[in-house]
Amino acid sequence: MRVPRAPPRSHICTRLSRVTKSTAAQSARLTSTSNVAVQGARVHNLKDIDVSIPRDSLVVFTGLSGSGKSSLAFDTIFAEGQRRYIESLSSYARQFLGQVDRPDVDFIEGLSPAVSIDQKSTNRNPRSTVGTITEIYDYMRLLWARIGIPHCAKCGARIQRQTVQQIADTLMELEEGTRYQLIAPVVQQKKGTFADTIRNYIGMGFSRAVIDGEVVRLEDAPELKKQVKHDISIVVDRLVAAPEILTRLTDSVETALGLSDGLVTVDYVDSDDERTFSERLACPNGHPVTLTEIEPRTFSFNAPFGSCRTCDGIGTKLQADPDLVIGDDELSIRDGVILPWTQGAKGLYKYFDRLLSGVAHEYGFDLDTPWKDFDEDTQRLILHGADDNVVVQWRNRWGRKLSYSSSYEGVLPYVVRKHSEAESDYARHRYGEMLREIPCPACSGARLSPEVLAVTVNGHSISAVTDMSLAESNEFMQSLTLTDREAHIAQAVLREIRSRLEFLLEVGLAYLTMSRAAGTLSGGEAQRIRLATQIGSGLTGVLYVLDEPSIGLHQRDNRRLISTLESLRDLGNTLVVVEHDEDTIRASDWVVDVGPGAGEHGGEIVHSGSYDELLENTQSVTGDYLAGRRVIEVPAERRAIDRERMISIQSAKANNLQNIDVEIPLGVFVAVTGVSGSGKSTLINEILYKVLANTLNGAKQVPAKHKRVTGLEQLDKVVHVDQAPIGRTPRSNPATYTGVFDKIRSLFAETPEAKTRGYQPGRFSFNVKGGRCENCQGDGTIKIEMNFLPDVYVPCEVCGGSRYNRDTLSVLYKGKSISDVLTMSIEEATDFFEPIQSIHRYMATLNDVGLGYVRLGQAATTLSGGEAQRVKLATELQRRSKGRSVYVLDEPTTGLHFEDVAKLLTVLNSLVEKGNTVITIEHNLDVVKSADYLIDLGPEGGSGGGKVIAVGTPEEVAKVGESFTGQFLAEMLQ
Repeated sequence: MRVPRAPPRSHICTRLSRVTKSTAAQSARLTSTSNVAVQGARVHNLKDIDVSIPRDSLVVFTGLSGSGKSSLAFDTIFAEGQRRYIESLSSYARQFLGQVDRPDVDFIEGLSPAVSIDQKSTNRNPRSTVGTITEIYDYMRLLWARIGIPHCAKCGARIQRQTVQQIADTLMELEEGTRYQLIAPVVQQKKGTFADTIRNYIGMGFSRAVIDGEVVRLEDAPELKKQVKHDISIVVDRLVAAPEILTRLTDSVETALGLSDGLVTVDYVDSDDERTFSERLACPNGHPVTLTEIEPRTFSFNAPFGSCRTCDGIGTKLQADPDLVIGDDELSIRDGVILPWTQGAKGLYKYFDRLLSGVAHEYGFDLDTPWKDFDEDTQRLILHGADDNVVVQWRNRWGRKLSYSSSYEGVLPYVVRKHSEAESDYARHRYGEMLREIPCPACSGARLSPEVLAVTVNGHSISAVTDMSLAESNEFMQSLTLTDREAHIAQAVLREIRSRLEFLLEVGLAYLTMSRAAGTLSGGEAQRIRLATQIGSGLTGVLYVLDEPSIGLHQRDNRRLISTLESLRDLGNTLVVVEHDEDTIRASDWVVDVGPGAGEHGGEIVHSGSYDELLENTQSVTGDYLAGRRVIEVPAERRAIDRERMISIQSAKANNLQNIDVEIPLGVFVAVTGVSGSGKSTLINEILYKVLANTLNGAKQVPAKHKRVTGLEQLDKVVHVDQAPIGRTPRSNPATYTGVFDKIRSLFAETPEAKTRGYQPGRFSFNVKGGRCENCQGDGTIKIEMNFLPDVYVPCEVCGGSRYNRDTLSVLYKGKSISDVLTMSIEEATDFFEPIQSIHRYMATLNDVGLGYVRLGQAATTLSGGEAQRVKLATELQRRSKGRSVYVLDEPTTGLHFEDVAKLLTVLNSLVEKGNTVITIEHNLDVVKSADYLIDLGPEGGSGGGKVIAVGTPEEVAKVGESFTGQFLAEMLQ
């Protein structure tokens, strides 16, 4: 949680006078209601700024990473709009919404109800899919329930309800002279003696019944066993097919249906055949049908009516993976090849040693044989278990021989059982690491029961359509062939489905499927889905605040996204978009540039006006890049590709990859490009990185489907650098993450004062008892709960926010306490620690990657994604490298300004200069043009992608006309 920064003492009077002036301004309405006017914003690093933006316009907030854009857009404008809306509700409603803090701002006028469309991940629930979060699946369930045609899950024949008249007419078509009897199944697979039931039917005048397959007279019915399941059917009538029996047949069918709750079975006397009819749903070929109703809930995989009974609608099952259970196959069982049954260097646990010795004796193998030398049958036996019991023998401490008979369940069933029975997080995590998800064997991942999947519209089940890409689903919905009756029923439903699909296509998500789990979506994809949903809502007069919606989007699809934003604006809404994308800035109605620098060097309005005016603003770094006064130069020469040093990925066919072979050169800067959904993340993150992590780092991950990856013998480490936070609590900061704080604490422990007092480095930690302030336990702030109001954070009155106790703060180095060092900016700390080379090296590197404005002890939770990523890169730069490391990055330019991208490229190139390999998935053309080697996938997303379109230097790729990346590169390189 961000701790609100208290204003300086000198600011209080200014603030009071400003509030008075703001109130007067409000009453005099000095600001126009056609604008959103912000006065005196001081959230985070904002320096008491005033800004006014036009309503009903597309407004872009831009500036360096950490300059204060998000603080102004989200933490000030959106937060105040949301707070005012919540306060307009009743106190009863507010208790469910929670308290919203008032942002540190004097006054905001012209606000509308605010909606935030940010990059926070969507629902991680495995039952949540693209179809459910967009509500398209809800409309599809209604469509299939109303015009779907049910079929038999076994024979595929169409099933339907039949009236008494239809059943009688069908039987009248039998060949004359055919003998049959009508029987009513009244008891089906139920336990009991049913003596009272039989007496009741005798009293009703029936004389015969079929009990457990035998035709008997009811008076002579056998005594049934109470604990055995029985079948009882009453013989209603015995008939011979003839034209004159219609009336009698109709009466008998009606009687049979009344006895058996809508079922009647026709037993043909001269053959073993029988056929079942139903007033509900029945297969014409007599197969039993369990589908008793077709309603929208029938097609929900979140309800028991239609979900797969094996996986309960999840679509996957957890299965123990032999690759994760078996260790080094050079080892034997006694040496510890079976990981869950081995206690490190001590070998097998005693119980399993005895058990496996019995199995080995019974089936003839040796526990000292290396795993790789066992034949397939023996490996299968050990992994999956034995059908028969084995004799386990051992000697007790007195030498007496003991034995017992035991079953052997196998390693894999053991792991699954222990995971399901786990009562502690440790056990659940331990056995969970040995499991992986596989498609449910019953429904093959469709989540629904076979009977539900047999209901079709235009020959397609509901699951088949959700497995299509959104582009294919839209084509299917547009080209449906319906009867007049079906078209009339489905008209309104189809309109909703088609419009929602079209909105999703407009924001560049044509490659997704509706069955895609919501938890697997990237932040950009989730944000664009929410954006499409908002367009579909058709609201007007709303203030939308968006956080870089272009993330993960290829330049080819950018124009469609901008058109979507413009259509949302044209409905009468105000859009505030935090963005670095040049095309989006150019298309905006108004640009607010926050800066001029980042952190304490930012927080001011550098420009607020039109795009053309921004180009002329020489004080704006953004304006300099857009006008061409500053550029990221194309490298003068590319690094040479050594064909002898290549990683080769063979037969990659996971997701939409179409059995491709890819070679990646080592020792250079490699960029993997392509339109969204072309297969980049699958190739690099799901296959290459997981194989590298398993081989080089000893990880236990399951790579996506491929044949093999070769060339890894030339590497010794892989590092995945993403934009995830460097810590989840305010106690984590750049100093602790990089490890330099350990050296600083050791330096303070070496001071004469610390040695005199006997202080060790641990004395200078705010995470453990000893040197920290115990009143706030090293937090520096105290949380005061205000019951019905938001919690208030105040500086600790004992330590004054310094985190340490008085004795620790009395130890000084060059006149600075440990608390003073943590409040230094990295830029300041670089000069302060210049004589101490081991510390200065860290500071200089953090400063070089553009983090000089960040405070050394700044809470990790307040760092942006780009800042967190650069902290990680700086940490890696500190480590000694043999030039045999691979750095894998996924869109590292997310959240970075042009100036920050230039700094990022400097860092990445410094890694490559040391002989390492950098592999990045990227859309940013400044990064793409700076790479030594490109791998372009496509040509489209989803099923239309997964192919290698072009490889080579940017200049070579730019000449490939089929490559969309090449087309944009050609323009830039010219």
